[in-house]
Amino acid sequence: MTPKQRAEKAAAAMWSDDRASGWFGMELVEVDEGRATLALTVAEQHVNGHDICHGGVTFSLADSAFAFACNSRNQSTVAQHNTITYIAPARLGDRLTAEAREVSLSGRSGIYDVTVRNQEGQAVAEFRGASRAIKGQLFDEGES
Repeated sequence: MTPKQRAEKAAAAMWSDDRASGWFGMELVEVDEGRATLALTVAEQHVNGHDICHGGVTFSLADSAFAFACNSRNQSTVAQHNTITYIAPARLGDRLTAEAREVSLSGRSGIYDVTVRNQEGQAVAEFRGASRAIKGQLFDEGES
């Protein structure tokens, strides 16, 4: 199995049990080893009292991309801590894309950066996540 095939199979296993990302309206666009891209179109339920996308929605999109990137090796991995910097507002109808990329992986600890952009390529937020591998896998590597 290639690293990309492993990442895709791990993502499929995760996505099948990920009720939160689907509830938000996220879509899994692409995964590879140490990388993941998710997207979301800002809908009415995502807009706050300032008539912009709620920061928690942007954070959730980045966090989900982070989760798929750090689980791409089929090693169960969770977040240790995350930070986000909001750069520009997202608005109703905007198409947000979160691209996560591995910065460092050493032992059980990883660092991942996620950039959230709108449909025009403008950065909306920058997110950094620290991960920690735990026991278990998303799928049995012996399965075909």
